[in-house]
Amino acid sequence: MHKVGQISKMLGVAPKTPLCVLNTSEAAAMTTVRFQSAQPSAAALERQKNKEKAMSKKAVNSTSFCQNIFRGIVASEQVFPYPIALDEEQRENLEMLVPIAERVMTEQNDPLLNDQLESVPEPTIQALRELGAFGLQVPVELDGVGLTNTQYARLTEVVGGNDLGVGIFIGAHQSIGFKGILLCGTDEQKAQYLPKLATGENFAAFALTEPSSGSDAGSIKTRAELNAEGTHWILNGGKIWISNGGIAEIFTVFCKTPVVDEKTGTVTEKVSAMIVERAFGGVTHGPPEKKMGIKCSNTAEVYFENTPVPVENVLSQPGDGFKVAMQILNNGRFGMGAALSGTMRTVIQKACEHATARIQFGSRIDGYGAIQEKIAKMSMIHYTTESMAYMVAGTMDSGYEDYQLEAAISKIFASEAAWFVTDEAIQILGGNGYMRSMGLEKVMRDLRIFRIFEGTNDILRLFVALVGIQYAGGHLRELQKAISDPISNFGIVMGEVAKRGKGAVGIGSGNSLAGDVHPNLSEAAALTCKAVDAMGQTVEKVLIKHGKGIINEQFVLNRLANATIDLYANSCVLARCTKSLNEGVESAHHEEMMTKVWCNESYARIMDNLNQLKNPEVLDNFKTMAKISEAVCSKNAPVQGNPLGF
Repeated sequence: MHKVGQISKMLGVAPKTPLCVLNTSEAAAMTTVRFQSAQPSAAALERQKNKEKAMSKKAVNSTSFCQNIFRGIVASEQVFPYPIALDEEQRENLEMLVPIAERVMTEQNDPLLNDQLESVPEPTIQALRELGAFGLQVPVELDGVGLTNTQYARLTEVVGGNDLGVGIFIGAHQSIGFKGILLCGTDEQKAQYLPKLATGENFAAFALTEPSSGSDAGSIKTRAELNAEGTHWILNGGKIWISNGGIAEIFTVFCKTPVVDEKTGTVTEKVSAMIVERAFGGVTHGPPEKKMGIKCSNTAEVYFENTPVPVENVLSQPGDGFKVAMQILNNGRFGMGAALSGTMRTVIQKACEHATARIQFGSRIDGYGAIQEKIAKMSMIHYTTESMAYMVAGTMDSGYEDYQLEAAISKIFASEAAWFVTDEAIQILGGNGYMRSMGLEKVMRDLRIFRIFEGTNDILRLFVALVGIQYAGGHLRELQKAISDPISNFGIVMGEVAKRGKGAVGIGSGNSLAGDVHPNLSEAAALTCKAVDAMGQTVEKVLIKHGKGIINEQFVLNRLANATIDLYANSCVLARCTKSLNEGVESAHHEEMMTKVWCNESYARIMDNLNQLKNPEVLDNFKTMAKISEAVCSKNAPVQGNPLGF
């Protein structure tokens, strides 16, 4: 036992104290928490209680780069080499489709007219039908185009560079509207519904959100009960803010259903997903919502009153609704990054056209340092977004299934990056940027929703952190068990001793990416590896300090998520730039400059986020901010009065 104690001391892990952390389902469930002081719904509490039984599950292994970051491990398999998963035929098809899509979007579509009309004109819709834009990933045998994720990303980028409103019209239809049928549907369901959806004869909508249910999907009120004959579910309820809600013929609807536990015979309420046709009857909708942006996309409330849904229209099984929703959202998020990459490319072009033509104080403004810094940062963040979007698409096309964190990060990063780039572009253009005719004010309005829908960025940050912590926690529990019997688990224990011994003297695990990156990027890669080491050490300390209570430490979770986002961004630009340097592409040197600056600056951000978690003053400040928030919310207004006293 003396040796066990010595080893435990070296590892910094107490062998007799079992570590209690979240399992994957709990991590997902806890992402529904909106605020530090919010009370979870009864459904959320029940889900969390049921997940307690799974706490002792063994550690799992994953090739996900982001999950392994939480263990302080650089897992390069999914990111190096940079994945461009296109064969020769797929590339040729894409090279043919892209110019056609660009012509349709630039010659046929008018973004400002769409914004004014608050709809997409029928001639434009027909042109999109002829392009195959409504069934890009539906198999050819079901009247779709049959594109891969990478091909889909490239065409989505074209649309995003022209009109985000049209992008949402198309995306709400296929990225989430009928994606459940494509991913989870039976062969019969696919054959029945996908052909007319793929050709744009019918439009689809994703019906999840309700007045009392935003991020907390488990709190929905819409219900379905089996009829006496057992042939149909009778659906009742209402949904709000449904994209395509007023024009869709086919809905993927999420509702509560009674589900019988086969083992115990008890009946519980669970979320189910169903394919609902407007033609079933009892389906109505409200008027189009008046929105800040994406005005040409139809958004409306949808109501179901005694709507009979055939039992064969359930997706997967009754009670699998939450799982179906997660599959749909995880699978579709990469498209947002690609679309917003297109937006940023167009915005940067407009900013540079103005900067190179505008003369002030006798010189073009693109020669002034303040403008140069803006354009450089806009370009770097666009390069990173684009690299990340195609990294996720390529990872999916390569057959990897563990990409949920990477997809979530791509959505978070792209939505915030596009807002930053567009804001800076408007600043460069000055008064011109504020004018409607330039088109940037429309882009700004359109962009604001992207940080909210398909998982708010706040919730997705918690999701990233909690799932990563669960993964690291499982391995830390395994290590604790190994310490109790170090002879039988000699390899595991001594490997950790060596790793932690290096970390204790500041050596770290070294540049484990040296063999993956181009030699010119070795220093940038070394910084990234150093940051991953620091991340692993920080996560372990946080786990030991908080245990399962980490779910309530959103200040901690947000900073771990921010560090993870930067680390994944680094891996994407390092991989892409390495590919460009190795292939000698024309822009390789320019990409190298952007990658080096990006990695240098991101290292500072990562370390700042991690260092905040061990700074007593910062932690005290957050506690104080919680009290400030409580005081303001209790008054529903700023606590202090006007300085004049009235």
